[in-house]
Amino acid sequence: MIVREYQISDTEAIMKLFYDTVHHINIHDYTQEQVNAWTGENMNYEFWHQRLQSKQPFIAENHGEIVGFAELEANGHIDCFYCHSQYQRQGIGSKLLTHIENTAKSREIHRLYAEVSITAKPFFQHWEFTIVREQEVERRGIKFKNYVMEKYL
Repeated sequence: MIVREYQISDTEAIMKLFYDTVHHINIHDYTQEQVNAWTGENMNYEFWHQRLQSKQPFIAENHGEIVGFAELEANGHIDCFYCHSQYQRQGIGSKLLTHIENTAKSREIHRLYAEVSITAKPFFQHWEFTIVREQEVERRGIKFKNYVMEKYL
């Protein structure tokens, strides 16, 4: 498995990975109504194309298949950290987070933080992120619980 830079041709695979992961994995911790609101209207190709062009995510690829993606912003914010629903607990998240941490260090980013789902909280805790606060967010009129978590490098 490799971690590489985003390419425009990755857009549809990333959209599908995001949708499938939320609907097959996060559904264990959130209601159907919540996962529908989570993915909702964002399943628009042009929206995703523009988002990915601006965010330039890191892509985890295994034998030519995209199995994960994550975004690191200049301020240390980790946005959109997802691993393929069919490849959970196989080291993809660890590989992506190691890449993010190494990239952050090289860019002299000293603090990483993310809004972490109930589902992803144990993973981030394993990687020594601490909970700053539990929060309630709203997407399309539906409320969700998640956690602001951080790690100092």
